[in-house]
Amino acid sequence: MITTSSLTKTYGKRESTFQALTNVSLELPEGGSIAIIGKSGSGKSTLMHVLSGLDRATSGTVQIGEHAVSSMKKVQRDRFRSETIGFIFQSFFVSANESCQQNVELALEIARVPRKERSARALAALEAVGLGDKAKQRASTLSGGQKQRLAIARAIVNNPRYLFCDEPTGNLDSATGEQVVQLLFKLNKDLGTTLIIVTHDEDLAALCETRLAMKDGMVVSQTSAKPKKK
Repeated sequence: MITTSSLTKTYGKRESTFQALTNVSLELPEGGSIAIIGKSGSGKSTLMHVLSGLDRATSGTVQIGEHAVSSMKKVQRDRFRSETIGFIFQSFFVSANESCQQNVELALEIARVPRKERSARALAALEAVGLGDKAKQRASTLSGGQKQRLAIARAIVNNPRYLFCDEPTGNLDSATGEQVVQLLFKLNKDLGTTLIIVTHDEDLAALCETRLAMKDGMVVSQTSAKPKKK
């Protein structure tokens, strides 16, 4: 279970303060798919960052499984993320001059995986996203959709229990975006990874089992329903 209690996040000081989250309390199931929806500025990405430990709340608590994320020190949070969480962002954030295999192995290096294990695991992750034949190619030679699949390979190479995706299809054309969505939900189904997607796309949100709607830094509704099939 992912649990939050009275999460509040404030940026800035004095006259320039902005409250991005206000008293967000949630209970989210593990192993399923969760969509966080809302307009720009509603607090979607801030909630994702606080849930995953990329950012700290001003007040309130976050508990992921048995881990009290909000009370961890920075070194502990960094280690927890590298071992437990994968991230996929709208911008691909790949190292263009490195090979695809090197891009994926970087995640293993950060997680302190022994060097002798990195190659096999990186190649397996690339195969899983259909890029096995691109392992030695520079990331700069890939198309946009291939770069996003490379980012997914990097995110899943540590077999994360939780996969956070921030507008994962936002920079892709509809056909390529469809392929990426199918891949994400296949990983969710096959590996049991908890899939948490920040999106403004209602069609994508409709594929998820749980939907959180946000407005002005608050969760205004949480619904669970049988997801639509493609």
